[in-house]
Amino acid sequence: MTEGIEPPGELPLFPIRGCILPPGEHLPLNVFEPRYLNMIDDAMNGDRYIGMVQPCEGGTKEVPALERIGTAGRIVSHSETEDGRYLIVLEGTMRFRMIEELNSQTPYRMARADYRGFEHDMMPEALDAMGDKAGFLSVMRDFFELTGIEADWDSIESAPMTAIVDKVAMVAPFDPGAKQSLLEAKTRAKRAERMTAFMAGALQASGSTGRA
Repeated sequence: MTEGIEPPGELPLFPIRGCILPPGEHLPLNVFEPRYLNMIDDAMNGDRYIGMVQPCEGGTKEVPALERIGTAGRIVSHSETEDGRYLIVLEGTMRFRMIEELNSQTPYRMARADYRGFEHDMMPEALDAMGDKAGFLSVMRDFFELTGIEADWDSIESAPMTAIVDKVAMVAPFDPGAKQSLLEAKTRAKRAERMTAFMAGALQASGSTGRA
């Protein structure tokens, strides 16, 4: 994670259902809608920050309601394709709680962000000491087999739990509500506990007993 920087108090919002960005992780995005191309231009000309947040129930199709907790992401890679799309990579820095949406003249939505309570997002966390990595990976193997996810298990088994938990939270086919729950978990240890429960629940619902 980038050191010595703090995300801004006002953020442009990029609402994507089913997409979360845990702090410290990297999210590649293919941006093509004109309003979000405008947003990227403005971010690149400013502090490079964008607020990733999920839509939720309520609002309208044009202006859906938004979850109150998202992640401030900083653009760390940016390129333009021949057909005018932007390919960017966001680095998650810190989660935020949306205080209010701003009455902005921009074509994209803006919000005032409160980072209190998420200060630990900027600090390293030793998750490997939490315990049963083998048990977690056993449930994950069965869940990946159930959902058809292919993985490099040699690399996974040698990776730190912090990376495994956050990357799986991003890519696994959990429903948006479950993904939001994972994002909002206070610590990565709590995120791992919730993820284990979600994976075990899916296995049980499918009739698979798994290895664990």
